[in-house]
Amino acid sequence: MFFLVCFDIVDNRVRYRVVKILKGYGTRVQKSVFECANMTEYKFMKMQSDLEEIIDHGEDTIRYYPLCKHCLGQVEFSGTGNPPNTRAYSVL
Repeated sequence: MFFLVCFDIVDNRVRYRVVKILKGYGTRVQKSVFECANMTEYKFMKMQSDLEEIIDHGEDTIRYYPLCKHCLGQVEFSGTGNPPNTRAYSVL
């Protein structure tokens, strides 16, 4: 599975911890956006649980967008960066 994870975290310390967790699961493509590939259901649930434990649910937001193989192949962007490398992993 492939997920795009976006976040808006108010506290700098919590934001640093969120980034540290997400770096263990994916690639940072923007300051608050990660592409997480090769996610099994267990890995996704673990990542989500780890993140949910540290955020302030009254002020912070984390969004998890699953992308199918077809959608992933349609990703467009402008400026710097690279499209997701669909050959490096399988997308269900």
